Amino acid sequence: MPIGLSRRAFLRTTAIAGGTAAFTGGLWQQAFAGPAQPGVGPYGPLQAPDANGIQLPAGFTSRVIARSMQRVPGTRYTWHPAPDGGACFPDGDGWIYVSNSEVPVVGGASAVRFDASGNIVDAYRILNLTTLNCAGGATPWGTWLSCEEYAFGIVYETYPQGGRPAVQRPAMGRFKHEAAACDPVRKVVYLTEDERDGCFYRFRPKVWGDLSEGVLEVLVGSGTGPVTWRKVPNPRLWTTPTRDQVPGAMRFNGGEGCYYTGGVCYFTTKGDGRVWAYDAEAETLDLAYDDDLVTEGEPPLTGVDNITGASSGDLYVAEDGGNMEINMITPDGVVTPFLRVLGHDESEITGPAFSPDGTRLYFSSQRGRSGFIGGTDGYTYEVTGPFRR
Repeated sequence: MPIGLSRRAFLRTTAIAGGTAAFTGGLWQQAFAGPAQPGVGPYGPLQAPDANGIQLPAGFTSRVIARSMQRVPGTRYTWHPAPDGGACFPDGDGWIYVSNSEVPVVGGASAVRFDASGNIVDAYRILNLTTLNCAGGATPWGTWLSCEEYAFGIVYETYPQGGRPAVQRPAMGRFKHEAAACDPVRKVVYLTEDERDGCFYRFRPKVWGDLSEGVLEVLVGSGTGPVTWRKVPNPRLWTTPTRDQVPGAMRFNGGEGCYYTGGVCYFTTKGDGRVWAYDAEAETLDLAYDDDLVTEGEPPLTGVDNITGASSGDLYVAEDGGNMEINMITPDGVVTPFLRVLGHDESEITGPAFSPDGTRLYFSSQRGRSGFIGGTDGYTYEVTGPFRR
């Protein structure tokens, strides 16, 4: 790097000079040049904070649906501490929102059931006595993959409707799991790893819909462009960590959220403020966003973490810290704040997920106003409004 030139300035200059390759699928079908840049979003500017301390665009409203260590309204169930990754599932005329608990020893996951009008009708546990359940992912067959975030972490397959015990899925690897995303076309599950020198994986089950057996593979490459996959020799029991078992495995600085749509798997890395995009059809890797490649002004999105998307093609990326925002990345390459939570300065936003009909967005402030590391002041919210669909 040239003397006196910061990494951000150097990367910005590179981006302006050469840009990046266009994708063949998903968000990038419109093929604009380079990672997303700040601009005006489809919903306009954020308004003054509402009664819950949330700034939203005009036409959107919020409500608190749960508080850590308090009973979920209308139920006798006490909501878990440190709410983290989440997803929504259809349930008759209503739906269910599931949420992990990122605390040691007792972690697990809980669920809230809504009727067709959005009223809370039940809340309950779906996973018990696990540790540091961070993010995860929904499966096409209606289960929730809850991922443990420690060196020997396991993926647990859970059942949002309740009534069935969760099942360990060690064939998906023992490592510091973060998130998962299913690709029903190629019949694989993508997995992120929250290590400074972590990897990006995919699991190929022997039978699609049964995660008890299969092959774990790791992404191999040297940066953006063409990449390949190689088998991890010992994913279940190891003395050499999974990320160190395959020469040439590509390294990612703190893997976080993971979301698949339209042939592309998007995943975030908090250590370098990036949203990556793996084009599964072309087997290429590129950048959807990089806070060092914002060419004008300050980056609106920092501390990238959990990620989800709407049927419109809009991505929603939550911040761990930053200024407590969820930012949108639109299909035409604009990154812009969608909401901001005020007064939760020592917290992080977790678990963004849309209701099945796309009209409600759920998320949590993991440590709430107090910022207490144990997460006993967590808040879980619902935002309703005219989302693009």
